[in-house]
Order: sequence, then structure tokens, then C-alpha cells
Amino acid sequence: MKIYSSYKLPVIIAHLLACVLWLSVPAVYSQQDKAPQLDDSLDIVVSEPIRPIPLTVKLDSNKVALGKRLFFDPRLSRDDSIACITCHDIGDGGTDHQQHPLGIDGTEGDINTLTVFNSANNFALFWDGRAATLEDQLDSSLKNPKVMGFNWEGVVNKLEKEPRYVTEFGRVYPQGITAENIKDAIATFERSLITPNSRFDQYLRGDSTAITDDEKQGYQYFKSYGCIACHQGMNVGGNMFQIFGVMADYFADRGNITKADYGRFNATGDDADRHRFRVPSLRNIAGTSPYFHDGSAETLEQAIMVMARYQLGRTIPVEDVKLIAKFLRTLSGEYNGEPLQ
Repeated sequence: MKIYSSYKLPVIIAHLLACVLWLSVPAVYSQQDKAPQLDDSLDIVVSEPIRPIPLTVKLDSNKVALGKRLFFDPRLSRDDSIACITCHDIGDGGTDHQQHPLGIDGTEGDINTLTVFNSANNFALFWDGRAATLEDQLDSSLKNPKVMGFNWEGVVNKLEKEPRYVTEFGRVYPQGITAENIKDAIATFERSLITPNSRFDQYLRGDSTAITDDEKQGYQYFKSYGCIACHQGMNVGGNMFQIFGVMADYFADRGNITKADYGRFNATGDDADRHRFRVPSLRNIAGTSPYFHDGSAETLEQAIMVMARYQLGRTIPVEDVKLIAKFLRTLSGEYNGEPLQ
């Protein structure tokens, strides 16, 4: 196996150690003070590196309802054209299925949109992890000139002119309509966007018939090839940062490097973070194409082959790729009791 010399050897060693020690990697939850309480027991889960999503969460229903209305409201953008739902369509995988999103004035964004589903279970937000909480993420998106291009004072002024918002905020928050309360309401709604009861979660909870033999074999390959080193825990990812291109130079091969390709380096300025990204969740992955931060992979099979080459330094046989993809499709859960595609 050839390892190119321009990458630091410690990065490669760290990745290989992760593959060996994946059973000890916890699902980190950095939003502990905001995390919803789990309402169902996970005691019956078999001993596996992937954990099922809780069937329910306990949240303030009034905040959820208010946050949902705000999530759909384009008045949060400067020109009343972009709402949270624009890029995070909860009726279609929680994303926009574009290589790059379109913001106000039709401005094209720099990086592929991540799904909003189960985002409360990620240990950081955005590909570069620059937001520690959902509230921070909202603040960044609202002020981003390529997304909503606005400010909280302007949002508050707009909402204060709407009698229904005045009434609803007054009922839920003693302080009424404020930037912090707007963020809290939307973030609470986003914390309700869990997708439990996937077929794989049913399997984890003891139903051996919930997935097929092919899907079980795909899961075994997912583990034995090393995918599990970065994709484990409740979100099957979302709990660590990793270099994109551990075993080969993805960006040199692809060419046309942009600022977005620098990943976490853009948030920290640390050279060791160049091309390092938050590992995405694989929950509902079958319905969130295109894949990767640059939206370069259209299918699960393409994404698996790219990961095999650049993260694992190997070629996976086509039949094994197909079986891994079959397993990944079992990670599609339910939203409000309805199956996601």
C-alpha cells in the first residue's frame, strides 16, 4: 500500500489506531446542557458500536411549535426569500439535494448542506465544526451573507409587527421576542427532529428479522473494512473530526481547491486541521445525496468507493460495496411515525 509523503505520518498512525480501538470510542455529546432527555431505555441494545436513536424525546411542546413556525418563515432572511426549510427540507431528507445551497439573491454557497435530522446528536455543527450548539449554528447561518444575510435586530423588528408572534412569544417566554428566544425556539424544534425506529435500530433492539442477510453481511463488511472507525455511536458519525484523504491526496487528485476544502482549518487556523472535517452522520444517508462536503458523489456506491480509496487505502470489491450500501439503507428512520426514504 502506497502512502504519499506530503501527509504527516502521525495523521495516518492516528487513523490506524482508531480502526483498532473503535470499540472504545464514545458518542460525544457537546450539547449536554441542551440535550433532550431520553424517554426510552436502551438497556436491551446488543453490544454494538452503533447505538439506536431514542424513540421519543422530552421537549417543551409550545417551544417546538413556535420553533417550527419560525423554521418555515422566510422573514428570518434579509430579503424574505430564504427560510431554514429552504436548505433543510424536512420533507426530503432534511437537506436540499444541491451540490451547493442557494442563499439570498440567488447566491451560491461554498459547501454541501448537511441534514438537519438528528443534528442535536452531533458533537459540533457545520463541516468545520465551528458551531458548538444549534443556537450557534443558527447565529452563523443568519449572519452569513451567502445564506440569510441578516441580523437579529432586523429579525426581531419584523416579528414584532406580527401579532401572532407577539402573542405566542409572550406565552412561552416572559421576555417576549428577543434574539435569544428566537434561537432557543428554533433550536428546540430542531432537537425534535429525530428519526428513530430505522430497521437497523429495530435489529439493534433485538429483532433479528428487521434486516436481511445481505444487509447483515453489509454491516459486517462496514465493520471489518474499517468504516466503523469514524462512523459509530448514535448518529453513526458526527462525533469526531477526520482528515479527508488519510491514505491518498483527495484534493490533489480532484484539483480546483477552494477555501471550503480547508475544512476545520478555516475555524482554527491550525495547520494540522487543514482538510479536516467533522465526520458526517450516516443516519438517513440514502436520502441525503449528493455526498461529501463538495457534493461530488451522487450515489452511495460512489461514496463508499471514494472512502475506501482515500480513507482506508484499499479497493473494495464491487459486490462488497453493494452490500455495504444495502446496510446503509437500513439506517433510514421515521419522522413523526412516517418512514423516511
